This record gives sequence, structure tokens and C-alpha cells, in this order.
Amino acid sequence: MRDFFIGNARDQPIDPIDAARRATRPQRARRFYASATVGEDDEGFAVLLDGRRARTPAHQVLVAPTRALAEALAAEWENQHEVVDPTQMPLTRLSNSIIDGVAKAPAPVAAEVAAYLHSDLLCYQADAPEGLVARQAAHWDPVIAWARDGLGAAFIVSQGVMFVAQPDEALRQASAAIPADPWRLGAVHVMTTLTGSALLALAVLRRHLDVDQAWRAAHVDEDWNMELWGRDQMALERRAFRFAEMQAAATLLERIG
Repeated sequence: MRDFFIGNARDQPIDPIDAARRATRPQRARRFYASATVGEDDEGFAVLLDGRRARTPAHQVLVAPTRALAEALAAEWENQHEVVDPTQMPLTRLSNSIIDGVAKAPAPVAAEVAAYLHSDLLCYQADAPEGLVARQAAHWDPVIAWARDGLGAAFIVSQGVMFVAQPDEALRQASAAIPADPWRLGAVHVMTTLTGSALLALAVLRRHLDVDQAWRAAHVDEDWNMELWGRDQMALERRAFRFAEMQAAATLLERIG
């Protein structure tokens, strides 16, 4: 197995936070296998390349906790053609980071997700213009209400960007919803950093929102500005790349049940 996802990581210590957020554009390698399949063993469901177990950049076995997830991973590998392009394999990149980083040290990853709750995107709403205020309220207020009723976490919503300290009880209750399982935790971390909102990530985890609803909610301000000032092609390409990562995280949650 070649180290083309993040370079040769055999002797490098794995930072769990860095591994959880890693989404670089690494060098592509020629496809070096004929088929990608799934095999089951005591460790779980492994991705097999020509019958040999695929490995992560840190040389761990690329093994998933469910067959459904392993099949989705194998499909990414099978869909590569002359070259293997990791930028087109977001689910594999996410799984690599979970196996190599999050699983070894979940506590700092969970702590970073919890840190977002102190200044969550949804708690800082605009006071003008009227159209943006209404749009934020339509997308964000139902999630704030869900956090209050579904998690027991009553967050304070303010207008403007001045920091507002959230109630300790709200932080405690919402933090308790952050999953301990490394696979779910890794997915929630990715969604949190992509959206700027731990509440949106938890809403997807708990199936209060689907991935498209959460993505739209996270980009209310950006969409508003694009409608006013026009679209930037490079920004749209970056956004599409990030949305693929968001979809991968949601797919992972769906495939592990």
C-alpha cells in the first residue's frame, strides 16, 4: 500500500485533531490493484485490494465496524480509474483519520467539538437586513428549539458578534450528546468544523436534520451575500469540495447505524 494520502506517516506521531480535520489535496498515484472488495475478520470489515487488506497512512488496517460502511469504502476504491485520486475519496480520508487519530485519542477531538458550543454559529444572528434576519431565523431557530427540547440545552441567542457566555447547564447537556464512539465522533467533528456549528452536527447525528438541511443552514450568510454580490467560481469549487466531506461524514453515520 502506498503512502499517497498524506505522505509517509510510518514514523510520525499522529495528532488526533490534525488527523480529524485533515483534508489536503495529496499527490495522485497510478491505480495499483485490479479490484476492491470487502472481507470480514476478527477486527471487523476490511477493504481488500486484490485480496490484500488496504491500510491507512499510518499503516493501520482500513477496517470498518459494519459491512455497509466497508462496502461504501470499497466502492470509492473501485471507482478510481487510471490513477487513485484521494480528493475523490472523502469517505476513505475520513475513515483514515478516525483510525489513525481519533480512535487513539478521542478526548481532545470531543473537547474541540464541545468548544464550538461556547460560540456556536447559530447563537449569533444578524440584526439587519430584514431578509437575512428572517432567513437565519427560519434555518437556525428550529435547531435552537430542538437543542432545548431534545437535548435539554437552552442556548442564548444574541444579535451581533459580541461574545455571549452560554449557561453551564446548556453546555453540559449539549456536550453530553457528543458521541464517545470514535467513528461517530470523527464524523461529528468533521461536520462541526465544516459548518462552524456543533449544534448542526449533533442535529444530523440525532437525525433531526439531514445533511442538505444542515449544509443550507450553515451557509445562510454566504448564500445571502452571493445573491447580493454574485458568485465566485473558485469559492464555489471550494464549497463543493467541502460539501463532499460533509456528505462523507453523513454517509458514515448512516452506514454504521
